[in-house]
Amino acid sequence: MKTIIVGAIAILFSLNIQSQNQNKKTETITKTTTVKDDKGEHVVVKKEEIKEIQNIKLQEVPSGTLNTNIQPTPTQATVTTSVNVDGQERVVDVDHSAYYSYNGEKYQVLADNSGYKVTNNMSGISLLRRTSNNNYIYKNKDKISVGHFDADGNLILETYDDKMDTITVEVFNLQK
Repeated sequence: MKTIIVGAIAILFSLNIQSQNQNKKTETITKTTTVKDDKGEHVVVKKEEIKEIQNIKLQEVPSGTLNTNIQPTPTQATVTTSVNVDGQERVVDVDHSAYYSYNGEKYQVLADNSGYKVTNNMSGISLLRRTSNNNYIYKNKDKISVGHFDADGNLILETYDDKMDTITVEVFNLQK
């Protein structure tokens, strides 16, 4: 009985001594900027946390050797940016503030406290508000749409037309 208990304890403690199967690297970059304007002095603190994770895979092990090399695998990186302006902190995964074009018109997407504002000379101000699953709700005076950013940074808006029972897709191309 004593042997069984000692053996079980040895097994439990040995589970924690297994080899690592991922390389992890975390880097934090902090930039502090002081802006003076007619309303006073504002301090903007921007923190960028970069997490890189790479799975470890070993190459084929020839018989009779003790060591082997690591096989190159892709690195997955996530960047989380938090901006603190005068005590109000906001987390931005990727800042999509830029100029976009759609139907020959130029749109500007600017970050605000709750998401983004979309401005155009013709249509005024529209709002983009982030949802819990990395999509956005687009709202202007005429319509409400669901949007997301694709891998190229383009803004994709999908609008439901209840009269035709169809979904129309609008692509706002990122200006580079």
